[in-house]
Amino acid sequence: MEDLKFTVARTIKWNVIDRVASQILYAVTGIVLANKLSEEDFGLVGAILVFQAFASLFIDSGFSSALIQRKSPTRLDYSTVLWFNLGVATALYIILFICAPFIADIFQGDMRLVPLSRVMFLSFIINASAIVQTNRLMKKMDVKMVAVSNSLGLIVSAAVGIYLAVAGWGPWAIVWQTITLAAVKSLILWLTSGWTPLWKFSWRVLGGFFNVGSGLMLSSFLNTAFQNIYSFFIGYKVGLAPLGYYSQADKWSKMGIMSLSQVLTASFLPLLSEVQDEPERYARICGKTHRFTSYLLFPAMGLLIVMATPIFHTLFGTKWDLSIILFQILLVRGIFMVLSLQYNNYIISLGNSKLLVITEVIRDGVALAAIFLTLPYIGLSTPENPVRGVEILLWGQLLAAIVTWGVSLWFVIRLTKRSLLAYIGDMIPYALETALFAFPCMMMLNLDLPPLAICVVQFITFVILYLGVNYLMKSKIQQDVVGYFLRRNC
Repeated sequence: MEDLKFTVARTIKWNVIDRVASQILYAVTGIVLANKLSEEDFGLVGAILVFQAFASLFIDSGFSSALIQRKSPTRLDYSTVLWFNLGVATALYIILFICAPFIADIFQGDMRLVPLSRVMFLSFIINASAIVQTNRLMKKMDVKMVAVSNSLGLIVSAAVGIYLAVAGWGPWAIVWQTITLAAVKSLILWLTSGWTPLWKFSWRVLGGFFNVGSGLMLSSFLNTAFQNIYSFFIGYKVGLAPLGYYSQADKWSKMGIMSLSQVLTASFLPLLSEVQDEPERYARICGKTHRFTSYLLFPAMGLLIVMATPIFHTLFGTKWDLSIILFQILLVRGIFMVLSLQYNNYIISLGNSKLLVITEVIRDGVALAAIFLTLPYIGLSTPENPVRGVEILLWGQLLAAIVTWGVSLWFVIRLTKRSLLAYIGDMIPYALETALFAFPCMMMLNLDLPPLAICVVQFITFVILYLGVNYLMKSKIQQDVVGYFLRRNC
């Protein structure tokens, strides 16, 4: 049991290193691009990303996650999924290459989207070649090289993106940054993994993954649809400049939300899958992972919400002020998204793809209802707030996220045999501490200091209070975190 604990701890450690390094590099690039490129440039790329997100789902098809759920995948299993991913990626690229003019027609006939999208979509094929390589390392809970490849890829792509932005290439800077990142990451994983595929493809093997994989794909498709439908409606109904403001808020909020979610998913899903046949032990691990998630999630999101204005002013001046309130709403929604994704881990680890689809259908049904209720107001604007309608749209999605979190929790309670009070009890201490310690940090917004100084003071104050109170309360989770990350063999 101790060996398993420290294997998980080592995995978490490298996932955290990966995410922190990646986000620092991503942030540096994003800051330069946000200052050099226009709102419309980001709107153009945001329009392309809507289609890129959907296509990426078909490339993976949920089979990679099914590989992690399977206890002992073979070399033929991995090879079959790899060739399937590459085949689908190539087919989708050809289709989208032909359809590029139609994409431009959707977004007010802006023909700049045609060459931009045709180059950007090349990343499908490049990324598809590395999905299985990444999956194998995650399955072995050995993610060191994943972290290294991500960091080196971001360094090289950052240099390319920044150079092109400064040289006046506009949205092409983001496109070539994306292509470079995919190419460097894939190349490093292939050179260092020590694994090569068989020149074989098995329909029987692919069919064996269908029950879990198809459910994951459908669930991911629905989730991605409602993650990107906002960009579609904003770009189509309001325009590319408001889409640029939303894209900035969405991008920077996802840096926190998705990074935290990816760390937890990559770290805990293999562990949960290993104990799927031991109900009592499985329930105990669910409880511990849920408390660990709450311990990190609430303070991280709460602090970012409070620090939003000085962070934006430090990085961009006042250029992106209209994105701040959108950023804050997305972060609040992100709390419930991360928890729901954590619950998906529990469902996936037990191979219950039908329940995953049911949960996603309910989630997206509520989100769709919120869209229909708020869509008539999406075009609202005032001289002081041109994105007022977008703000209303996101408030509706926050409410939908809260409702669907409750539904997901109800399913998970039945699945894991833990009570509602147990799950709520995992979260309440950290949620209350976050709300309490956020108050003095909010008061610091009135200090007559530069934005960067306010950020530093807020961060130090919050961290000292949070860690200090949990130390005095003898938080077992905090003790475990400190013990795991200080242990040499982690």
